[in-house]
Amino acid sequence: MLAAFLTTVLFSISAVCGHRSAKLIGGTEANFWRAALATLLLAAWSHTFGKGLAGLAFPAFVASGILGIGIGDVAFFQALPRLGARLSLLLVQCLTAPLGALIEWLWLGTTLTLWQVLFGLTTLAGVGIVLAPGEHLKLTRRELTLGTLFGVIAALGGAGGAVFSRKAYFIVRASGEHIDPVNAGYQRMLGGLMLAGICLLVVKRREFRIQTRAQRDLGAEASRKKWRGVWLWIALNALAGQTVGVSCLQWALQTTPAGVVLPIVAMAPIVVIPITLWVEGDRPSLRSLIGGALAVAGVSALALSR
Repeated sequence: MLAAFLTTVLFSISAVCGHRSAKLIGGTEANFWRAALATLLLAAWSHTFGKGLAGLAFPAFVASGILGIGIGDVAFFQALPRLGARLSLLLVQCLTAPLGALIEWLWLGTTLTLWQVLFGLTTLAGVGIVLAPGEHLKLTRRELTLGTLFGVIAALGGAGGAVFSRKAYFIVRASGEHIDPVNAGYQRMLGGLMLAGICLLVVKRREFRIQTRAQRDLGAEASRKKWRGVWLWIALNALAGQTVGVSCLQWALQTTPAGVVLPIVAMAPIVVIPITLWVEGDRPSLRSLIGGALAVAGVSALALSR
């Protein structure tokens, strides 16, 4: 449970940094470079202290990364500039938890107690109270439609990725092997980085085709200026989200069902409130504080119910 709480805090920091970087250079490029940096950091640990690419569960971890980090995060970074950090987190996290529990039940046969289901729903209700009303009024119809679509895709990818990680750990235990959470996170990142790289190539190739030479020259100069202000946000995003955050998530999923872990991670929109207050001056309302208290109560009860 400690690992799930740490994941929540780290993912909240990552979302704020991701929102900043996606606004500056676009969601596809921001997602790729933070994934590339995180992969390098995780590879340094895994090939020095871990088992690198070895293990029977390697294909399952790669598949988990393709779904969760590839499809899930690529879609999430498209939702961020359209919906903002708080509303994107609300949509993705509130859908990921129940979808993850449903997929794990249908595929792996993992069941939750009635109390765990109720406490998980309580946590999600608290998140909904905090962020649901009023956010969409500032958005255009196109932003709301596309942002919601990408958010749903991100939730499906995140849920599928989490359950594939659970399946990978079943394979590890059945084979008598051992893999540490950082090494598992590295193997997942390889699948995610591959898909993120393909998406970036598609976007850049399309941009190259439609731009004239003069436009490309101007774009290159503008890109250099943007990068002076974005590299720090990408580095923080990679460290908090896909390096330490993903490792903590793998640590949690190693021993705990996705239907328990994901509602705790769904508290990220609550945790992000003080972070956005500090970074962006976004002051929480009374409704946000009430919803946050309800979410904290749900997570505490969920932890005790084990």
